[in-house]
Amino acid sequence: MLLAGCASLSNDGGLAAVSRLTQERIGQPASLSRDADNSQQVRALLAQPLTPESAVQIALLNSPALKASLAELGVSEAEFVQSGRMRNPSLGFGRIRGGSETEIDRSVTFDIAGLLTLPARSRIEGRRFEQAKLQAAAQAVQLAADTRRAYFTAVAAAQSAAFAEQVRVAVDASSELAEKMAKVGNWSKLDQARERAFYQDALTQLARSRHEATASREQLIRLLGLWGEQQNFALPDRLPDLPPQPQEMNDAEAQALTQRLDMQAARRDTEATADALGLTKATGFINVFDAGYANKSSTGKPRENGYQVSFELPIFDWGSAKVARAQAQYMQSVHRTTDTAVRARSEVREAYSSYRTTYDIARHYRDDVVPLRKKISDEVLLRYNGMLASVFELLADSREQLNSVNTAIETQRDFWIAETRLHTAVNGGSANETRTTP
Repeated sequence: MLLAGCASLSNDGGLAAVSRLTQERIGQPASLSRDADNSQQVRALLAQPLTPESAVQIALLNSPALKASLAELGVSEAEFVQSGRMRNPSLGFGRIRGGSETEIDRSVTFDIAGLLTLPARSRIEGRRFEQAKLQAAAQAVQLAADTRRAYFTAVAAAQSAAFAEQVRVAVDASSELAEKMAKVGNWSKLDQARERAFYQDALTQLARSRHEATASREQLIRLLGLWGEQQNFALPDRLPDLPPQPQEMNDAEAQALTQRLDMQAARRDTEATADALGLTKATGFINVFDAGYANKSSTGKPRENGYQVSFELPIFDWGSAKVARAQAQYMQSVHRTTDTAVRARSEVREAYSSYRTTYDIARHYRDDVVPLRKKISDEVLLRYNGMLASVFELLADSREQLNSVNTAIETQRDFWIAETRLHTAVNGGSANETRTTP
């Protein structure tokens, strides 16, 4: 009884464990807090051009959505602590007066059933609390993954917008030259119309690229929880280079079943539900049992002492419905855990296939397509200098080269996003993610 009364809340509400779980899976420090003001640290990180790591750090420090999710830990811990405490004793007092006599009844009763089931209830809520920590860590890991995807998308969109501007400059020169040549009769109306149509398409593409750059940056701002002057952060001019070799993961499925936070949370839920089923079966017949001290005194008579016992009579409800409900919940938890394992294996296989495919495509563009386009451009320039190619051939080739470079940017972006999804599939879980790929 004394130990039950000593159960108390922790200092950090489980945040230290959540930070450790998050850090192990994102590969960088993860300082999580519910109420702390981290504005100075955020300003220091925003003073430099953002990197994927600094963007994730800002999101974990500053995201209001994550702080709201972490507040759920306090609810779970309160339920865990409450399960380790006995129900307060009941004090009874009665006074009856009639004629010349006064009768007084006094009693104090304790919840014996609650005391007997306290270890089981505490164990169940303890597992629920561990499950809540895993779920909070999974949300933090998912936020880190969403932030990395939004970061790569924003950088690639800004880079593509810059190339779209270069295309516009090229078509401006081409359109102006075509108009001058058409005026002197050296350019047909059909060729002039084609050049004008390409010019209009380039303007449309530029407008679309600028909007995508704005939209992707705003999505990143939302994930970072920034507003006001904080939105004026700087992004690098280009995406990170591809790694020399792709990552090999021969045991990715096994790692996922061991490390994924949603798998661990599902196991905790099954264990807690199994304990709850055992408790329900044990208390299904009699769920209320109170016992305590009773005292009675009457006028002119010696005081009488004794005890008082009250328990539930299973006349109308024998507890079969509660047991059936607990059994159904247990089987539901078992099937959910199995479903999570099936999805984890499948998601890891799909994520790794995407990772390898996007790496091969990005490397192909980097090593083959872009150099080949540059070689073609150099040859066209030589022919132009030798008066063997027209200026329009030179401009058209320049546009083609810029298009290939723009596609190379997209393939490089897709690789980094695929890498992020692969690590999330192995370590985090399959929470609903924000699709940032255009």
